[in-house]
Amino acid sequence: MFRNNPLGFILAVILIPAAIGILILLFWYLKCKSTRLEINDNEVILEQGLLSKERTELNVSGIRTVKIKQSFFNRLFGVGTVSIFTAGDSPEIQAHGMPKPEVFRELVKARQTSPA
Repeated sequence: MFRNNPLGFILAVILIPAAIGILILLFWYLKCKSTRLEINDNEVILEQGLLSKERTELNVSGIRTVKIKQSFFNRLFGVGTVSIFTAGDSPEIQAHGMPKPEVFRELVKARQTSPA
């Protein structure tokens, strides 16, 4: 959580004596733990939610672009937003605060070039 948004994390820690900081950190922690992005042989899967789940699956062969967005602090701490495009102008999958996004992009490229 700190690596994704260091200034927001420090602000939440400062607000702990006012009890609102604990609520912010708890909500943020649950949001981070409820998002999972994985890649297997032929699919990229984004799963979000704790009680109710939303699952998006994309075939690796249909992926056209993997876009990574990183601010200065994100680059320092090695996290970023991963956007996956198939067809059209809006991303099919968008995952914020992903550690080592370049590694994920390279995994997608390797799956696209390997024989199925």
